[in-house]
Amino acid sequence: MIGTQPIDLYARKISDEKQTSVLDGSSKGTEKRYEVLHKDYADPDSLRKLAGAIKDHTLHHLGDYLAKAEAALTQRGVKVHFAATAEDARQEILSILHGHGVTRLTKSKSMAAEEIHLNPFLIENGIECLESDLGEFIVQLDNDEPSHIVKPIIHKNRREIARTFQREGIAADYNDDPETITRRARVHLREKYMLAEAGITGANFVCADTGRLTLVTNEGNSRFGMAPAPVHIALVGIEKVIPREQDLAVFLNLLGRSATGQQLTVYTEFINGPKSANQPDGPEHMHVVFMDNGRTDVLASNCREILRCIRCGACQNVCPVYRQASGHAYRSTYGGPVGAVLSPLLFGDRFPELADLPKASSLCGACNEVCPVDIPIPDLLLRLRDKAKREGVHSPAAVPMSPFSTLATSPSLWRTAMTMSKAMNHLPIHVAPIKPLQDWLGQRTLPDSRGGDFRKWYKTRKNG
Repeated sequence: MIGTQPIDLYARKISDEKQTSVLDGSSKGTEKRYEVLHKDYADPDSLRKLAGAIKDHTLHHLGDYLAKAEAALTQRGVKVHFAATAEDARQEILSILHGHGVTRLTKSKSMAAEEIHLNPFLIENGIECLESDLGEFIVQLDNDEPSHIVKPIIHKNRREIARTFQREGIAADYNDDPETITRRARVHLREKYMLAEAGITGANFVCADTGRLTLVTNEGNSRFGMAPAPVHIALVGIEKVIPREQDLAVFLNLLGRSATGQQLTVYTEFINGPKSANQPDGPEHMHVVFMDNGRTDVLASNCREILRCIRCGACQNVCPVYRQASGHAYRSTYGGPVGAVLSPLLFGDRFPELADLPKASSLCGACNEVCPVDIPIPDLLLRLRDKAKREGVHSPAAVPMSPFSTLATSPSLWRTAMTMSKAMNHLPIHVAPIKPLQDWLGQRTLPDSRGGDFRKWYKTRKNG
């Protein structure tokens, strides 16, 4: 089926300013990734395949590794909770906060928390919840949504941010100098850290053998959030478990280079649990909430490879569709190629309107080429398209491809069509009799046909 997809409509309405921000931010990320990865490794593909194999092994034995991680965490003094659904995760976190008498907290960047819309839920239940990652903080001020896994405000420029700070009283005057913006945010957030009674984070990796959590940031906000607060809660998708600490060497070397073109992110934190008796600072209580929220269903599907994802955003940076449409066009927490696979799998039963996302791809394969854990995203998109076809789920204004299938599988019809193909150059095909086809052709310029002569040429060569 071809047709005008919802993502096409969004891309058509996006402002030039926003599109420029997304295009610049994503293309620079791709260039830096390629430069650093290929400078440091003679054969980066072998490292990607190793990372993919480790994740695959973990997913095949996920129950065992989760049990090992729970035991190791418990031994470190961490209280472990399991949440089957988004609502379970929200209620579990709220219960923990109430149990410790928490009324205000700071939160570091977490895609899992975005996935379950944790912030508005906590605020509705009387808990002051402040984002401390600079990008997420700006998103919260603007009542906006992140549009990138790593760079939540890739769709904004410094002028928009300066206006937001002036509007919200964080700055007395307008100033769009990036250093000034960052300094003003720092001053505002420092006081909030000291007043917070809890800190919420995600986790990039949880080592099953030791129970140690690894957090990767470039701002150190998670460290600030944990140091003065007596309670630390980590919300973690069950797929974030890895077998051993030595596996971190593979993933950390790939994550920084793939996400931001850095050899290593500025802050790589290893969380051992609540503070020990000889530590002057740190949380006295630590909780880890392992969240399923559809992941076991994905694990049982033929698209389980998507759970390898380490949330680097490289596939978003390189994707031509994402660059034109931005993350918001995907209408879900996860945008870009990874979102086109993951969102329909995680949320499709509740939001069937996301079924069009697997079609939001040119299938160029660039997403697979840059993925640090070698996820075959184009294959997964095709599997989901096939699933939609078998289940009779079609996008609005879709044009059936069956006529082309008949043409392409019949040699005599194909030869006739090729003979007549040059006539297409003189026909007003943009006024095709089928309206969905008119809409489709109205957005695309077909090249002039220059075919039809090969068979004549080959016949003379064969006879000669």
